[in-house]
Amino acid sequence: MIVAAGVIESEGQILVCRRKAGARHALKWEFPGGKVEHGETPSQALARELDEELGIRAAVGREMVRYEHRYPRRPPILLIFFHVAHFEGEPVNRQFEEIRWTPRDRLHEFDFLEGDRDFVRRLARGEL
Repeated sequence: MIVAAGVIESEGQILVCRRKAGARHALKWEFPGGKVEHGETPSQALARELDEELGIRAAVGREMVRYEHRYPRRPPILLIFFHVAHFEGEPVNRQFEEIRWTPRDRLHEFDFLEGDRDFVRRLARGEL
């Protein structure tokens, strides 16, 4: 499975999203995005997911990093993170417990999904 995630940045803040209670990995924080469907490129999938989840039309930017992660008893996931600095519309929470804008240097305060943690550390340190 391939998952595309967006690092949405505006005015020095990054948008993070918290999964709903009762969902897999309940109440963990993540970057918005989702599975790449058959016939889609990862950037097309991310643009679709951002419209579905947040109601924005995003100009998906550069690929920041990609790596494989495996959760226990699950097949591996290829995670691809894209930078999103330009979008139309104001993000609206359509699928999450909550969404929040936060400065890059405060990302460590959120309990992210295990698969995102190394990326979050690197992002917060300004390596990406």
